[in-house]
Amino acid sequence: MALVESICSPFLKSQTKLSTMRLVLCFLLLTLALCCYEANAKVCEAVMRESTIFIMGTEAQLEAELQKYGAPPEAVEAKLEVKRCVDENLNVIEKGGIAAILGEVAAKCALTP
Repeated sequence: MALVESICSPFLKSQTKLSTMRLVLCFLLLTLALCCYEANAKVCEAVMRESTIFIMGTEAQLEAELQKYGAPPEAVEAKLEVKRCVDENLNVIEKGGIAAILGEVAAKCALTP
């Protein structure tokens, strides 16, 4: 919990970043739910790759990744809109912290028997 608090503390300094943090927290919880299969707790590589691109990649990279799955244009545009919001409100250091948490989630899922 201390790690999450240390990562989240910069977001608590402003209202704009607080609302963005809520969005990112929802994203991380959803990723956790989708990444870890209950039966074997292995991380889905496709979800992990897409999540990493969402956080650290470019809009063009994310769009190309989503096109691999034949996603409807409306869904792709909605995801790109959320990415634009995240990119506008989080700097590279903050995104790196989120990526680190995502990596920890994946590691814990891999260690689950």
